[in-house]
Amino acid sequence: MGLDLTKFGPGLKAYYSNQRVENMTYKDYPFYAMVPKKKDFFGKNYPLPIQIGNPQGRSKTFAKAKANQTSSVYKDFTLTRVKDYSLATVDNETAEASENDKGAFLKALTNEIDSAIKSMSIAMASAVYGDGSGVIGQIGAISANVITLVEPDDVVMFDVGQSIVFAAAKSTGGLRAAGAKLVVTAVDRSAGKISFDANIATIAGVVVNDYMFVDGDRNLAMAGLAAWLPFVAPTAGDNFFGVDRSVDPTRLAGVRFDGSALTIEEALVKGLTLCNREGGNPKLVFMNYTDWSNLELALGSKVQYMVTQAFGRAGIGFQGIQIKTNKGVANCVADPFCPKGYAYGITMESFALYSLKEPVRILDLDGNKLLRASDDDAVELRVGGYFNLGCDAPGHNVVIKL
Repeated sequence: MGLDLTKFGPGLKAYYSNQRVENMTYKDYPFYAMVPKKKDFFGKNYPLPIQIGNPQGRSKTFAKAKANQTSSVYKDFTLTRVKDYSLATVDNETAEASENDKGAFLKALTNEIDSAIKSMSIAMASAVYGDGSGVIGQIGAISANVITLVEPDDVVMFDVGQSIVFAAAKSTGGLRAAGAKLVVTAVDRSAGKISFDANIATIAGVVVNDYMFVDGDRNLAMAGLAAWLPFVAPTAGDNFFGVDRSVDPTRLAGVRFDGSALTIEEALVKGLTLCNREGGNPKLVFMNYTDWSNLELALGSKVQYMVTQAFGRAGIGFQGIQIKTNKGVANCVADPFCPKGYAYGITMESFALYSLKEPVRILDLDGNKLLRASDDDAVELRVGGYFNLGCDAPGHNVVIKL
């Protein structure tokens, strides 16, 4: 008897257990792998209370202590979810041609499913560093249908087949040409160049320094490290998950340190020390691969390596370089999606990826992992998640400009 979708469903469910999906999504992406996962984001939002001030009824004079008494100062980040989806489709002919061979069908189907999960995991692993705008690159130069990126290392954000839209600003104003898109046809990963299916000039108004986004992502991405720990301190009128962080930009929006005039080792030590002063104790520092190699070369014979395991995930660990601080040792780990020129010193217990069930999973609320495509001779599987990054002590973390 042939293998139909009903018979194959249980096997597919067992093959893509939550543990297997976790292992597929966390490998090679240090911050995304290491950040604690809280999978109880039910309801409309998730309150993250934070205390930024102690009671001030204190004085060496009792009358003054009583007269000037204040209560503790609390703020409450009201975290909301964002969504992400990745679809896998196998055409019916391929499915039917292999329906008497379970192995062949499994291979045809799982290759597409694995790739869909991989696509979403890359999006997640990069978004945890983002500012919520969804930007994946900035135009440095334009030549016909080819764009050279301002930062060549941002090439890791691009893949052949992506649909890209453009805007003059990260999050304000509209998209160029009302959201007209171009499709990536080639990626030169050595030169940081992206080729498209048409001349860039076909999208009216696109110029050098414009920003690029995957179609449908702009201003809908999670609030990553660049949002929680902005290098430019928030000013009056800031509204970040319902909080004006300008009242205490350090405790509400993290520590900032400009070490660009120092050696990379000095910048890291001084930035981490400043964070220690504020009560933080970052044991992990996430860096771009280029910056990590510069640190390794700068330390020379003094370099010492260490491995940090991904919390709660046996077998997933990341080797880094030790940096000593006045509160112990921090492990500097290379992450492909950390923006070049910046390092994030993280007190990991202050962060979590809050999600509604698993952050990346096969969406099967009706019990069906495979669906018949309504507009194609094919079967479709949907990978998705509902989540956001949250922090209950931003001031215990630091962003360092290198």
